[in-house]
Formats: sequence, structure tokens, C-alpha cells
Amino acid sequence: MISPTSAPGTARARERLIFALDLPTLEQAEEAVDALAGEVGVFKVGLELFVKAGPPAVTRAARYGHPVFLDLKLHDIEATVDGAVGSAATLGARYLTLHAGGGPGMIERAVRRAEAESPELRILAVTVLTSLTQADLRAVGVQDSPADQVLRLARLAINSGAHGLVCSAEEVSTLRGALGSAPLLVTPGIRPLGSASQDQKRTSTPGAAIEGGASLLVVGRPIRDAKDRVQAARELVSEIEAAL
Repeated sequence: MISPTSAPGTARARERLIFALDLPTLEQAEEAVDALAGEVGVFKVGLELFVKAGPPAVTRAARYGHPVFLDLKLHDIEATVDGAVGSAATLGARYLTLHAGGGPGMIERAVRRAEAESPELRILAVTVLTSLTQADLRAVGVQDSPADQVLRLARLAINSGAHGLVCSAEEVSTLRGALGSAPLLVTPGIRPLGSASQDQKRTSTPGAAIEGGASLLVVGRPIRDAKDRVQAARELVSEIEAAL
């Protein structure tokens, strides 16, 4: 957890940092949680770990009291998503993702279920995955640019009651300007200066994302694959603090 001796600015910056537990086993995830509990604000459980370990992945990620971001990107018929939201609430997840492309009915029902089950559960809508380019969108029948598609889906999601969005740093400033200060904007694809983007096409540094209006930043490989994970997390927090 955040140390009570942390400077206020550092503690505030740390709360903005989500570490993605993109690890193949629950044991490895637990080791990462133990090492990074004092360095990050939120732990993210994604598909790889959740499919492998199931609900214990969420409860173990929360073992030090951190909020858990359950990144399942739900996209199904309304009744199925409704049930999944109810299950996520019983696990104690703070954030849960679904695809904005599922439509207003699916989003509205998910939000109603979340608000009925837990006052803290926040539904976040994924707009356009950060791995997708304009060519990728055209391949699935979307002729608009990623930025235009993001804005369209973002407005649909927020108008349907979603508490926030998952979007790349390239769009975060536009979304903040278009949607105001209320929605949570969660930005993946965060890379420290000088690091490789790997399979994500629309990446950003922590400082640029914060300055653009991001609420929370998701970091995986730059911490996970570092020789010293604690030091890597601290350097990212320093970049966030400087931007704040």
C-alpha cells in the first residue's frame, strides 16, 4: 500500500498508476503484487490471468487493499453481460471494462447492475483498441479514422451511463475536451521515454497522457519486464508527478 511517509505529490501520482498483472500464473502475479504494493495505486487483472486463475486472481490482487481493475472487455448479449457485472461486483472489483461496440442497451444494463450491486464499481467502455490502426478498422468495415471512431463510441458510451472510457493518449485530450471533467479516462499503451511500443500502435509517455487529461495510466511490460520492477515503477511515478 502507499506508505504514510510518502510526499503528498508522490502519493497522488502513485494512485494514478495501474500495473497490469499480465503474467501466466497466479503465483507470479502474487509475487508482483508483493513487490509493487507500495509503488502503484491499482492492479489490473486481464484475460490471460483471469482465464488461468479465475476469481482468486482478483482477490489476491486486492490483498493489500488496492483497487482492482478487472479488464475483461465484456461484449455479449445484455443478459450475459448483466450477469458478468454482478459476478465482478461480488469479487470486489473497482473497475470493469466492456466494449462500447456492444451498444447502448448492453452498456445501460451493465451500469444499472453495477450501481445496484456496488457503490464503488465503475464501468469503463473500451472504444478502439490501441493495437488497431486505420487499416485495421477498414478491414472490419469502419471507414473513419481511429480518432473519429473513438469519439463516436465514447459519446455513445457516456450517453449510455458508462462511468468512463479506456482510450489511447492520442485521443485523451480530444475526449476530455468533448466530454468534460466527469468521465474517468484510462489510458493504456504507456511507455517511458525511449522504450519500444511493441504491439501497441498508439502509445504515449506518462507525462503526455496526464497533460492530455488522463485519469489513470495502465503500464504493463515496462514494469513487468524490467530488471528492477520497483525502480521502474518509481521512475514512472516520478514522470506522473512531474506532469501533475
